[in-house]
Amino acid sequence: MDSVRLKKGKEKAVRQLHPWVFSGAIDHVKGKPENGDIIMVTDSNNDFLAYGFFNDQSRVAVRLLEWNLETEINESWWRKKIRNAVKLRTDLHTDQTNTYRVIFSEADYLPGLIVDRYADFLSVQILTSGVERIKHILLDELQSLLKPKGIFDRSDASARAHEGMEASSGGVLLGSEPPEFVSVRENGIFYQVNIAEGQKSGFYCDQRDNRKWVAEYAKEKKVLDCFSYSGGFSLNVMKNEAKEVISVDSSALALNTLKRNIEINDFQNIPHRQIQSDVNKQLRVFREENEKFDIIILDPPKYAPSRSALTKASRAYKDLNRLAMLLLNEGGLLATFSCSGAVDISMFKQIIAWAALDAGKNVQFIQQFSQPADHPVRSSFPEGEYLKGLLCRVS
Repeated sequence: MDSVRLKKGKEKAVRQLHPWVFSGAIDHVKGKPENGDIIMVTDSNNDFLAYGFFNDQSRVAVRLLEWNLETEINESWWRKKIRNAVKLRTDLHTDQTNTYRVIFSEADYLPGLIVDRYADFLSVQILTSGVERIKHILLDELQSLLKPKGIFDRSDASARAHEGMEASSGGVLLGSEPPEFVSVRENGIFYQVNIAEGQKSGFYCDQRDNRKWVAEYAKEKKVLDCFSYSGGFSLNVMKNEAKEVISVDSSALALNTLKRNIEINDFQNIPHRQIQSDVNKQLRVFREENEKFDIIILDPPKYAPSRSALTKASRAYKDLNRLAMLLLNEGGLLATFSCSGAVDISMFKQIIAWAALDAGKNVQFIQQFSQPADHPVRSSFPEGEYLKGLLCRVS
């Protein structure tokens, strides 16, 4: 078997079961492994450490899979990992919720694989060359376990490019093509999900619990939902009888989907405005018009895709939250989120504190948000904890 030998002192993270080996930690490559091959990783004394996927195009040169020398990574190994991931989510499928993440990459010991369930359809993202190699096993096992009507490819082109892989053609991988809109349930609310053209894999199921918790504060309140997408937070606060809801997003498709979602849930009795606009610009418009809100929800896209972007992202988060604070009524609530893995919760709290100083406001943190059970975080891979949020009282 081909192998890589690590530089002296670079084996600590591997021994602690961290799943990534960076290219800079490698001293020597033995053999001529191709991208996606399973290779052995050894320490500087050539003693075994782990097995993993090799890829010389990626900054993460090896994604580790197995730390037991005697274990063979074969078809049976892959099927067992997939079965384990599916089994752990069994309790999530209820009469109230039938959309959730089935497989979450490194968290489920399947690096580079994300699978989301939307009622009778699955959306798959294959982001590493190693998973691309076992795609046929993956599809067969998912079909056997979950019996979906169809499995659709939503592999992210930019992530594949980092692995030196060609962009995925998308489309149906197995079974039937999904309709333009698939009807799903989350927290008893119906959503129309556009699997083929929606953002990422089609729907953000990672905010499931947080939507419900924020909505508990919304009764008889005027709520502004920023980056509303297809209405996850908007619909939950409507269900809890908000006085008025304003949803802002730059995507016409997202807002059209939100309109459909309001209709199918029969929430037309709740006064609602939807505004297609850049959120930062719209917040300034609200400021000029002296419009105020009781609750503001900020769920922006990833501002810091890497640590090199932290300085710029911190400024963006601070300015966004500062603008929101200026629009809240006295004692109003700000539910603010970051999905940037490079921004941890301590840093996020500091950014909110800076925003409060700039806005001349006092802020109390009254609740902290994270990822739901279908987005677990491995103790040996803290980088998997990407979603964090804060509920702030602003005065």
